[in-house]
Amino acid sequence: MKKYIPFICFTFLICNGIKAQNLLKKLENGFSRQDSLRGSITKERAWWDLKYYHLDIKINPLDSTITGSNTIRYQVLEEYNRMQIDLQSPMEIHAVTQDGKALKYTREGNAFFIELVTPQKIGTTKEIIVFYSGKPKIAVNPPWDGGITWKKDSNGNFFIASSCQGLGASVWWPNKDHMYDEVDSMLISVNVPKNLTDVSNGRLLSVKTLKDGTKTYNWYVSNPINNYGVNINIGDYATFSEKYKGEKGDLDCTYYVLKANLAKAKKQFQEVPRMLKAFEHWFGPYPFYEDSYKLIEAPYLGMEHQSSVTYGNGFQNGYLGRDLSGTGWGLKFDFIIIHESGHEWFANNITYKDIADMWIHESFTNYSESLFLEYYYGKEAGYAYVRGIRKNIANDKPIIGKYDVNNEGSSDMYYKGANMLHTLRQIVNDDTKWRAILRGLNSTFYHQTVTTKQIEDFLSQEVGMDLSTFFNQYLRDTRIPTLEYYFKDKKLNYRWTNCVAGFSMPIKITLNGVEKVLYPQINWKKEAFENENPKLEIDKNFYVASFNITE
Repeated sequence: MKKYIPFICFTFLICNGIKAQNLLKKLENGFSRQDSLRGSITKERAWWDLKYYHLDIKINPLDSTITGSNTIRYQVLEEYNRMQIDLQSPMEIHAVTQDGKALKYTREGNAFFIELVTPQKIGTTKEIIVFYSGKPKIAVNPPWDGGITWKKDSNGNFFIASSCQGLGASVWWPNKDHMYDEVDSMLISVNVPKNLTDVSNGRLLSVKTLKDGTKTYNWYVSNPINNYGVNINIGDYATFSEKYKGEKGDLDCTYYVLKANLAKAKKQFQEVPRMLKAFEHWFGPYPFYEDSYKLIEAPYLGMEHQSSVTYGNGFQNGYLGRDLSGTGWGLKFDFIIIHESGHEWFANNITYKDIADMWIHESFTNYSESLFLEYYYGKEAGYAYVRGIRKNIANDKPIIGKYDVNNEGSSDMYYKGANMLHTLRQIVNDDTKWRAILRGLNSTFYHQTVTTKQIEDFLSQEVGMDLSTFFNQYLRDTRIPTLEYYFKDKKLNYRWTNCVAGFSMPIKITLNGVEKVLYPQINWKKEAFENENPKLEIDKNFYVASFNITE
């Protein structure tokens, strides 16, 4: 949603010197220094490699505050003594220590710059402890406009959860808030009132009852995890579990729901093993066996938090009971269970380095919905679904956003991105090979952060053709490539138009009832035919347009 600045407010800022200059600068180039500090690999970030977090916090529901510390362990890559740690206003850092000594720091917006005293020798492993507290931003429209959601259930118990993709994990805890550097492992200790349970990522190591009656839940994450994937879920939960016999053995699956919803959850969550079976078939083993799989009821729609997927879809199929494709197939599965769990492969296993490349998460995961349908209901079911979601494509701006300023591209990364991949599958034209490509992505980039170029290069290599103009067309341009053609003297004349320079993509057609593949380019090409009344139909699984000049 666009935010507009009232004239009177604008005038007031102009009268306040520096603030007005900063605002004018942002209006001029679209981004501020804060955007760069948040979205770029600054010098104060680049010199150290994140290894371990211990997030140790107390949740105070009565005043909506969080108090605690984060121990940050890192390896020195270059000798430097200034470190950037991120924490968003109105949260405050109160102290930072290293080797038991207090460190000086300065704040610039949401970035804290810490002056280290101990020599930072290349190859050594160091720790700092950051102490902080405050009342974090309340989520306005989670998970899209995130923060912390503070609600109560029908029995009057607190029901609390975090959601912060895009906005950043620094909205509620201090960290190195850039996606390029995932922490290798993490301990999450969350203290809550005695009648509540916290569910976070990884496996539950212990629950400790303190003298004041509160309880601290200790969760350990043994795999690399992105910052926005770290979460807290606090409520009066009931729980049940099962073991899924997967490609890597037994996978522990545990479910947490409000007690009033236990019976509904036991029925609806039968979707989970079906999801795991389909996605392990298409993408390879679930990427976090060591940390288990959890599905947790949350006070908002849902989110792909690693090994602790959150759920708020009302225990019903579809997207809040609706079919986003308009085909009927969208009511055959629970959208949140399938989509958010699909992110375990594309978002949590393979993670973008820069949010401008968010399509890597959303295009593949949106496409996974059709693959789930195909696995259980056949190819045409999956194909019909992905074609159906085309009605949601806006073609308003490029799918890839601006780099280094924490800027995501168009929401077309979902529906158009899925149809881009579906089109690519038609080019491959080999189901066995296509499945091998999807599994190969997850094994090649296992637990890695990646760029669009890495994914493009991998797909070009595996498909066996240069896909650079294909991706330029669908990721960096808003036009739908159009096959322009006409018939003359028993020849079909055809070319690509409404496309990027050099665009070249094979396409399946039916010409007078005969299926064939054309290889159009931006220059006219010809194809002979025999029928006096020619008719051309494009394979509807390609996301393209067509125009017959002779009509």
